[in-house]
Amino acid sequence: MEKEGKVFTGPISINTKGVGFFDIDPGDKKNGTSIEIQPQFINRAFHGDIVEVTLTGEKIRNREQGKVTKIVKRSKDEFVGLIEKKEGATFVTPDDKRLYVDIFLPEGSNAPEGEKVLVKITDWEAKNLQGEVLKVIGKKGENNTEMESIVLEKGFRIEFPHSVEEEAEKIKREYKNNFEDEIKNRRDMRGVTTMTIDPADAKDFDDAISFADLGNDQFEIGIHIADVSYFVTPGTELDRESEKRGLSVYLVDRTIPMLPEVLSNDLCSLNPNEDKFTFSAVFKMTGEGKVLEEWFGRTVIHSDKRFTYEDANDVIIGKTDGPYKTELLKLNEIAKKLEKAKSQNGAMSFETEEVKFELDKNGKPLRVYKKSRLDTHKLVEEFMLLANRAVAKYVFMSQNKGLMKDKKQSVYRIHPHPDVDRIQNLAVFLKAMGFDLKNKDGKVTSADLNALLKEAKGTPNEGLINTATVRSMAKATYSTKNIGHFSLAFTYYTHFTSPIRRYPDVLVHRFLERELKGGKVEQNEYEKFEAICLASSELEKKASDAERSSIKYKQVEYMTEHIGEIYDGTITGVTEWGIYIEEKETKCEGMVKTRDIGDDFYVLDEKNYTLKGEKTGKKYTLGDSVKFKVVSADMERRVLDYALLS
Repeated sequence: MEKEGKVFTGPISINTKGVGFFDIDPGDKKNGTSIEIQPQFINRAFHGDIVEVTLTGEKIRNREQGKVTKIVKRSKDEFVGLIEKKEGATFVTPDDKRLYVDIFLPEGSNAPEGEKVLVKITDWEAKNLQGEVLKVIGKKGENNTEMESIVLEKGFRIEFPHSVEEEAEKIKREYKNNFEDEIKNRRDMRGVTTMTIDPADAKDFDDAISFADLGNDQFEIGIHIADVSYFVTPGTELDRESEKRGLSVYLVDRTIPMLPEVLSNDLCSLNPNEDKFTFSAVFKMTGEGKVLEEWFGRTVIHSDKRFTYEDANDVIIGKTDGPYKTELLKLNEIAKKLEKAKSQNGAMSFETEEVKFELDKNGKPLRVYKKSRLDTHKLVEEFMLLANRAVAKYVFMSQNKGLMKDKKQSVYRIHPHPDVDRIQNLAVFLKAMGFDLKNKDGKVTSADLNALLKEAKGTPNEGLINTATVRSMAKATYSTKNIGHFSLAFTYYTHFTSPIRRYPDVLVHRFLERELKGGKVEQNEYEKFEAICLASSELEKKASDAERSSIKYKQVEYMTEHIGEIYDGTITGVTEWGIYIEEKETKCEGMVKTRDIGDDFYVLDEKNYTLKGEKTGKKYTLGDSVKFKVVSADMERRVLDYALLS
């Protein structure tokens, strides 16, 4: 092991007990070592901070020990918490329990006790951490307060600056005046049958599909995307704010949009029966899904119909005899051919289960249920994938012509090969469930993983295996370096289809426009756009965390009304301290503590993901179906306690 006194720099992780962990080489899972840092040696470092850590040369429970010697960079300086008062002092108890100290407010602070607030740290070095209130969010436990708290805690802002709202309104006025002149610069596709297919509760529509039968088993299919880059241009307040936000954030009961409503729900949204500006990928295709010709450019369209996924699916399966049946049936037929070809090329097919909530007017969950994945979801997905892949390839190939190879620049959606150790761990996990994953020392192809997923399809553990497989892989991210997309088995891939809600898509539109016009590369833009890619990928993680937090909060809230009730569940995790169980319909996950399984003393068999009773030999294994009772629901900690019945 490394010598005492050696210094390392990087991010620190801290648990709720105030113990720190530092990975010497996070990229080397096999040989990398984690240093443990006891609370007395944390030196006021907080979760995510970039720190310098020095090895002490000691070990506790065979774990190398270290101490924080310097805070290089704070990960954040704003936190959400609850105002409390005691012995004349006013302080904020943070929602994030990894912030292991309270934040004290200035003497005489009149912040209302029992309210949740957003607080900014003003003095990191004082004996007691000092801060100031930036915003009073509301009363603890109220739906709006808790949902806003989740968003603010992750670093997102809800309101737009006045200057941004003002600029958006100005753009709307100019749009009306310039509309007819701008149409002359676009391919006019208003006469082609066009439709949108979106969730029933969608407020904005950023993609539409057009269809024309050309005869002789040839069809013109257009994927039309809201032309956000026409409205949001470089150097404007709107552009700076969009880059800062990175994306729209979706919670159980609301959306925090990337763009002001006048753009996201009006100017850019492809609302039915309105002429709209779009950036399009238009394909001439056969009924087998073979692309004969492709065209990219700015267009003007007129959406004839706004379908929900359910409405369109009812037409396809013959449940209703709605409009555009011929078009929908042919689009669905071609989409299935595209899906089959994608699968044959090695693309992975995840059928992960997601939940939706039925809420009352106060945001209280009345029902939790699994989302249905319909043919229309797959139809839209396949044509969006087609457009994304084609745009990525067009831009990449255009930039690699002639002498410009060292000047290529775009934004790609990349997915690296999975880490070999994670795949080996996955293989062990799957073997415990009766499945064999083909791999060679942890090296695996997307086709190998897809074969496994197909084998698991329809089995009781399908959802669990899908989730475990997803967790074993690297995250897809944004990058200026095209390394391909592992799980989709695409050599070229980008995000072109959702610029209303993703800033990288706006950049892709700009790069595509530049290539179409033969524009020049900006000086030093590689560093600029790689930095945006890194920031967007990080924002995407935070938005995903916020979404999961809102779902977990509502699941726990739902179960507060069902204490004592009995459910069927699946064991989703086995640890030395307890068993995690997921309810089969609502997917509400809770834990049964090992000490509460009273009929025996249970020991963890780590290799086989099993808890085994020493006397009885009774086993609880990952993937087992069990009956359980809801014992308690802790809204503050967002945890559920269950009791095993079988």
